[in-house]
Amino acid sequence: MTGEPMVRAEGVHKSYGAAHILRGIDLEVRNGEVFCLVGPSGSGKSTFLRCINHLERIDAGRLSVDGHLVGYRQKGDKLYELKDSEVALQRRDIGMVFQRFNLFPHMTALANVMEAPIQVKGESKAVARERAERLLDRVGLRDKMGNYPSQLSGGQQQRVAIARALAMEPKLMLFDEPTSALDPELVGDVLDVMRDLAESGMTMIVVTHEMGFAREVGDSLVFMDGGVVVESGNPRDVLGNPQHDRTKAFLSKVL
Repeated sequence: MTGEPMVRAEGVHKSYGAAHILRGIDLEVRNGEVFCLVGPSGSGKSTFLRCINHLERIDAGRLSVDGHLVGYRQKGDKLYELKDSEVALQRRDIGMVFQRFNLFPHMTALANVMEAPIQVKGESKAVARERAERLLDRVGLRDKMGNYPSQLSGGQQQRVAIARALAMEPKLMLFDEPTSALDPELVGDVLDVMRDLAESGMTMIVVTHEMGFAREVGDSLVFMDGGVVVESGNPRDVLGNPQHDRTKAFLSKVL
């Protein structure tokens, strides 16, 4: 975990009308790091995640992934927004797994995972299929490749969604509360896949309420509230011995 950070946020602000959601976020995520974002609903965690791949435009500050500004190019001291096609090129390197699985309902699990490499990267069906089968095997769904989303449990659909994101061979994976829509007994299978990814060295930013996962797998943890970073550090330290009253109050409710 050395060199240029994979993600760098400098003074990032985001508003929706009068609502100031992000109020100057500064943080760095190193290459190969599992970076956990925790905090109450409405604290800006998911908005920040969506800014990283320019699903949301930031209003001020700078956000870069792997040394490149996200969504903008700099000319002199001014920033100019990239064209949609240029943003799409940047997004190819950033996988995102949402709270809701967003699978194509008319496609099998295998076809869901094959689709983006074929359509976006122009890969052959044979190459895309070989990788899709390998990834579905990796997430424990070798026997479900021909099933449609409606034939899969929520946890299985989420594992297909993870395989689909990995099919684009991203350098960064974003997880937006990937287990919060699941029945409790299905959460473990999804977290196991994420643990495996972490062990393989994937750079991951995880918005989560799973404090056990954050403590066990996370390299860094940030507690956000009211659009600011309140406290950050090693997950074991922050969760075990929080320094800020707001962090203590939040953790007393969730641990």
